[in-house]
Amino acid sequence: MAKFIFKMPDVGEGVAEAEVVEWHVKVGDRVEEDQHIVDVMTDKATIDIESPVAGVVTTLAGEVGDVVAIGAMLLVIETEGEVTEEEAEAAAEQIEEDMSDAPTSEEVAERIEVETPDASDADDAMAAAPAPAPEHRAEAKVLASPAVRQRAKDLGIDLAQVKPAADGRVRHADLDAFLAYNGGFGAAGKARADETIKVIGLRKRIAQNMAAAKRHIPHFTYVEECDVTDLEDLRAQLNAARGERPKLTMLPLLITAICKVIPQFPMINARYDDEANVVTRYGAVHLGMAAQTDSGLMVPVIRDAQAKNLWQLAREIGRLAEAARTGKATSEELSGSTLTVTSLGPLGGVATTPVINRPEVAIIGPNRIVERPMFVPDGMGGERIAKRKLMNISISCDHRVVDGHDAASFIQGVKKLIETPALLLID
Repeated sequence: MAKFIFKMPDVGEGVAEAEVVEWHVKVGDRVEEDQHIVDVMTDKATIDIESPVAGVVTTLAGEVGDVVAIGAMLLVIETEGEVTEEEAEAAAEQIEEDMSDAPTSEEVAERIEVETPDASDADDAMAAAPAPAPEHRAEAKVLASPAVRQRAKDLGIDLAQVKPAADGRVRHADLDAFLAYNGGFGAAGKARADETIKVIGLRKRIAQNMAAAKRHIPHFTYVEECDVTDLEDLRAQLNAARGERPKLTMLPLLITAICKVIPQFPMINARYDDEANVVTRYGAVHLGMAAQTDSGLMVPVIRDAQAKNLWQLAREIGRLAEAARTGKATSEELSGSTLTVTSLGPLGGVATTPVINRPEVAIIGPNRIVERPMFVPDGMGGERIAKRKLMNISISCDHRVVDGHDAASFIQGVKKLIETPALLLID
């Protein structure tokens, strides 16, 4: 028997340490060669690490969330035979080669929409002990009929906490009084146990990225209301004649409007290197697009969005969204955006104040479409009331680079196009 010390591989490019995101083995487990044993995250990549040898795990470097230095012991495996130094080096080199192709966590995290951290985002969620309940009488001593006991059970009421009648027996009226005193009928139920969630992995990178964005970027947000009734009519007509082409959503139409207006406002489609104090205005629009995944809201990038027609945009949106959802998006598809559009679809609310994906200088957020009565021309010089479809568009900008007047003028240009949708079809 021999002990094989597996060290944290060196991924190069100045990476000094990696965070343990999830262990797939524990001490005492039998592992086979090439078995997935641990997920780690560096500043450059998220990596699935496989075992270079077969054997029994005897030592792990730490718990989830711990940081292990490159070259330090990651785990120890007791093998049945000797593992030569050459074999160990070859295994490490293969792992490093696999790691070099992984999408970087920085590239992924900088394209994640701000979200409130949720318990489901953490792999090691642990329920804390519930707060001690107030002292009360033992339920075994409570006098109540079977019907009262069943009703209390259905309502989630501990009979020991219900004040009984003078004879000591709990009746339905006593349950009613208890409910009225404790919030009345329709109470949501018992309080759940508190949870302590460790912020690790991608969620930790997102938190760091968003904190940096808010810390370094002086945000301002401008919101405008747009009438999208005619645009929705155009979309319905195009979809009715689409044939084998993908179905159009609002997003390709909005992206087309954005790309048509961008040349007049190049400061919107830019990145700001605040360390070098250099702003780069891009000629091509590489548009980030929100896509919901199990890991969070990722934003893959539509390359050269300005060069694509509506159907090409719809096809690319569908392809990238599916790649992000299934975890097949490449590093290139998750990096290099010059401007981001973020949408919550029907959950979009009345208005949003999205956080900029640093080092970009702007992010655009279309909101939910609502129907409201509006005054519209009646064709005879007067006005009439009609039902119209309205949508607010939000834009958050870096005030160091974009002036308020420019942001407002840009959105007004987009509004003109989507309220006169025939202009979208003109080259």
